[in-house]
Amino acid sequence: MPDLAILAVFIPTFFFVSITPGMCMTLAMTLGMSIGVRRTLWMMIGELIGVAIVAIAAVLGVASIMLNYPDIFEVLKWVGGAYLAYIGVNMWRSKGKMAIGENKLSDVSRSSLFTQGFVTAIANPKGWAFMISLLPPFISVDRDVAPQLLILLSVIMVTEFTSMMAYAAGGKSLRIFLSRGDNVKWMNRIAGSLMVAVAIWLAFG
Repeated sequence: MPDLAILAVFIPTFFFVSITPGMCMTLAMTLGMSIGVRRTLWMMIGELIGVAIVAIAAVLGVASIMLNYPDIFEVLKWVGGAYLAYIGVNMWRSKGKMAIGENKLSDVSRSSLFTQGFVTAIANPKGWAFMISLLPPFISVDRDVAPQLLILLSVIMVTEFTSMMAYAAGGKSLRIFLSRGDNVKWMNRIAGSLMVAVAIWLAFG
């Protein structure tokens, strides 16, 4: 396992990076606003699995191969971006299952939410580049790689989940604040605009 000195540096470093606004955090806030924190957990599960795959691949060297074949990312980025943009436009128009005030939360497909999180994590080339530059320096060649990776991965998962929960809770609080009065249309437009922003970020980032 990594020594305490390495963990003492890695934990605050990754927490700072994780809590910084990004695609996944913006997506968590948007869904927290539109469908609530509980339903957003399905997106978080997909995102965490995606991040875990990227982290493991970075340590194993697979990420360097992936980064040399940008066409793979281009397909994932455009498909994922188009999907999120479609949802965002419908939310902006107060239509679709995720539009505030017009949906039953149970109608939102769990697989759809899972896919949103997974694709956003996997299709982000900056995430791959970040993991391949951040993780290897914290892996000691003098120790078994598997236990070290397991501990570092656990830190990443806990940090990512905590950050997404904070953003989703913030989105829900914003929904409660804006719901005072006849502001449902504006809530849908804010949530839809954020979703489209994530889509553009994913496609062109």
